[in-house]
Amino acid sequence: MSFAENLKILRKEKYLSQEQLAEIMDVSRQAVSKWEQGSGYPETEKLIELAKKLDVSLDVLLLDKAPASDNKTETAFALGEKGLTVPTENAIYIQNEDILIRCYKFSAMPVVLPAKNEPKYILAGVDSAGLFGDHINELGFYKEREDIQKEVAAIAEAVKSGKRTYQLQYNCKVKNGFFSSKIVE
Repeated sequence: MSFAENLKILRKEKYLSQEQLAEIMDVSRQAVSKWEQGSGYPETEKLIELAKKLDVSLDVLLLDKAPASDNKTETAFALGEKGLTVPTENAIYIQNEDILIRCYKFSAMPVVLPAKNEPKYILAGVDSAGLFGDHINELGFYKEREDIQKEVAAIAEAVKSGKRTYQLQYNCKVKNGFFSSKIVE
């Protein structure tokens, strides 16, 4: 996708009219219209500001990546791969006890040198992307690799079936300490 297409999709995701975006960016509505038609581009400073205002990275705004309307769902569940990314408009609310976080990207990360009674994996979720990278939330802790793989597969299935929320099922309860998290049996 082009910058023009990406901008139009992102503006609509934020429920902004061209006039509203123009006001936010301190440009004319005609400038925004030209950007979305592909007949003009903002200056570098405006591009950076635009990415910040739309809460995306410059690569999402400028490159051939669909920011949201691409309905492909990546399902690489092996640890060390991309994880799971879903279209932004299909973001799902993940519930774990008393928290509820809207996420569109998930990563399974191994804990570095876990102690005997500590979880071995963490499921992280991304709720937004900015100029300096993704905003990441810890969603759950897992005893074994198979548990986190089942969780990611279940989240993918929930997204695929159109569910708006998903309750974590395979995570373990932990008690957070000063430097570590202990599994509560």
